[in-house]
This record gives sequence, C-alpha cells and structure tokens, in this order.
Amino acid sequence: MLKNLTVQILIAAVVAAFSARLFGDSSWLTAPTTFYDAILMIKVAFLAALKMLIAPMIFFSLISGISNIGNVIRLRRLGGVTVLYYLGTTGLAIVLGLIAVFWIHPWEAYPPALESSLVFSESRMIDPGSDSLIAILKQILVMAFANPFHALVNLNIIGIVTSAILLGLAMVITLKPDSPVFGTVRDLNQIIMTVLSWIIRLLPIGIFAIIFDFSLRLSISDEFSQDFLTQLLQFSILVTALTLFHGFVVLPLVAWLTTGQHPVRLVRSIAQPLLVAFSTSSSAATLPVSMKAAQEKLDVSQSVSSFVLPLGATMNMDGTALFEAVAAIFLAYLYGIELSTLMVITVFLMAMISSIGAPGMPTASMSGMQIVLLAVGIPLEAIAILLIIERPLDTFRTTVNVQGDLIGTLVVQHYLNRRDKRTPQSA
Repeated sequence: MLKNLTVQILIAAVVAAFSARLFGDSSWLTAPTTFYDAILMIKVAFLAALKMLIAPMIFFSLISGISNIGNVIRLRRLGGVTVLYYLGTTGLAIVLGLIAVFWIHPWEAYPPALESSLVFSESRMIDPGSDSLIAILKQILVMAFANPFHALVNLNIIGIVTSAILLGLAMVITLKPDSPVFGTVRDLNQIIMTVLSWIIRLLPIGIFAIIFDFSLRLSISDEFSQDFLTQLLQFSILVTALTLFHGFVVLPLVAWLTTGQHPVRLVRSIAQPLLVAFSTSSSAATLPVSMKAAQEKLDVSQSVSSFVLPLGATMNMDGTALFEAVAAIFLAYLYGIELSTLMVITVFLMAMISSIGAPGMPTASMSGMQIVLLAVGIPLEAIAILLIIERPLDTFRTTVNVQGDLIGTLVVQHYLNRRDKRTPQSA
C-alpha cells in the first residue's frame, strides 16, 4: 500500500496539514525560517516543473496522435465523422457537468474556504472585462492563431493546440506514411512522457510543500479543517456520480441511438478494456486491449480501430472534460470568485480545448486543467487541492475516456457501413 502513489499523496497531504498546525508559526510569513524557505523552494520548483512540460507535452502528444492517421485517404474517409463524434460526446459531458453542478452544489453550505488566499491569484487568460460572447471568442481566436513559437514560450495552450492540429494534419497530407518525421515526433513524445513520469513520482513531495504552505497561510482552525474536508468529499462524490452517469447512461444511449447496439451487450463486449483502464488509469496503456476488443467483440474493422482509438487516446477525453468543468466551478466558489454567464461559457470552451491535448497517462490531465484555472482567475496552486483527490477520481475518468473511444469505433464503423450500402458498387 505504501508504494501506491495515491496512498503516498494522501499521506503527504495529511502530514503537511498536521505539521503546519502543530509546528508552524504564522510569524514565518513575515520572517521566514530556513525550514519554511526550503518548503517554499520545493513548492515553487514543483509547480515550475509541472509548467515546464505542459507546452511540449501537449504539442507533441497531439501531433503524435494525429500522425497515427497514416494517410490522407483515411483522413478524408474517417476524419470528419470521428472528430464530430469526439466533439459531440465531449460537449455532452461538459454540459452534463455544468448543469449538475449548478443544481447540486452541497459545498455552498459552507463559506468559501480559500477566499483569503486570493493574493496568489494569477492573471486571467481571458480578459475579465469582456462583456460579450463575441469579445471572448475574438480573444480565443487571437490566441489560437498566435505564432507557434510565441505560443510555446508563453504557455498559450489554445495556440499550442491549434498549431499542433494544423501541423499534424499538414504532415499527414504532405508526407509519406513511412516518413522518418513521424518516427521522430513519436520518439520526442515518448521522451517527454518519460520525463513527465519522473515528475509525477515526485507528487507526494510537491503536495507536502504546497499543502504545508496553504495550511500555514490560512491558519487552519478545527472548524475550517472539517468544513474544507467536507467540501472536498462532496466534490469528489459529485464528480464520481456524474462520471459514472455519463459512462453508464449517456454514452450507451449514444451508441444505442446511432448504431442500435444494446447497452447491456455493449458493456459486456468492452468490459475487459474498461477494467484495464480502471486499474492502470492510462488510456494509452489500454490501447492494445481496446484494439482487440473493438475488432473481436464489436466487429470493427482494423482500419477503423487503428484510426479512431489512437486518435481518441489523445483527443477524446469525456471524463477529463467533465472533471475540469466541475472542478473550475468548485474552485471558483472556494476562492470566492463569482462566475458570470459569459465566464461559465468560457469554462465550457476551455474545458473542451484543454481536454483535447491531454496525454493518455495517469494524472497528466492536470496539465490541461491549468488553462481552465487561468481563464477564470483561479490560482494555479489550486491544482494541489485537486491532486489530493485526483488519483482515485482518475480511475473512473480514464475508464469513461476509453469507453468513449470504443463507442467511437462502433459509431464510425456503422457510418461507413451505411455509406457503403448507399454507394453503388462499380463493376
């Protein structure tokens, strides 16, 4: 148990909170000791390490995913319906999360827990003075079509995603499938994922430093501790319930309405990859099992599964998008940030965009969460709050992500079969 990363994170968070309460002194905030300076150094270094890999990770992960298309013929034949399905189900997941969170928000029975720490607040990615949807869309478009190098340097995630998609599509259209450029991109992506896995292993240390600093600054009382933990538990339960509802009701309903596949039979057919996804929390690691299930259990052709599933492991993250939308509303309340209708729409758009570039490995979706936080002015340090509970929730989230990819193969195969039947066969 002690070797489990989730257990280590939980222990680090608890020890940090109690250490700040028992041994911390509020005077350290004005006259830091060597110990507190070390804590701050670890916190800053850990957050910097997370930010360091965000840009290259999203950039090369997306290009690598798109490069799996193989050739322009497959892109024309399968690309449109696949992307439409991805965007449709991701949008449904976000809308489900936003509707539910505004109807069911038990944490509002307690006062905003972190309102006093707004001194940490970052500048908003979207101008808070925007008073119209057109103004917000204009800002998003300006950011989307920024210079790719400028976007990478300035952590403009919208621009990074846009550039990666355009470059990836251009590579598929222009280069031959056996071009060494594709291999180079995949190798670079694998190198970045390896470095990211090292940083993830340091999560307990980073969590300890951030939670210790939070606890000391907020001067946690018994009442605050109980209220905050209750709010966190309520958020976790709500996210888990919404994720399961999307996985066991919404996605099977989409499959049934579009392909006629019975929900019970569908779940039985894809049970094995779902169990692997649940245990590994990695859609990329589940890919071989998903391929086999799609071809043998769902009768999906190899050409469809080899296109839809690898692309989905990078671009189709229903559970991730739902989590990010609900988390943004939850954290906004904790920090006492009022969200207007336009800001909620911004959360929807940012959750959609950030989920596209999330790599299929444990905890890596936290990188995309930063764009949602910045959009509404929530401090990036709030990610530490989510990391306390993120790993257990990630198992359900990844399972739904993989389920969405598998149903996508079914939908695309059904579309191709219908189109082939309508198209007259040449002599």
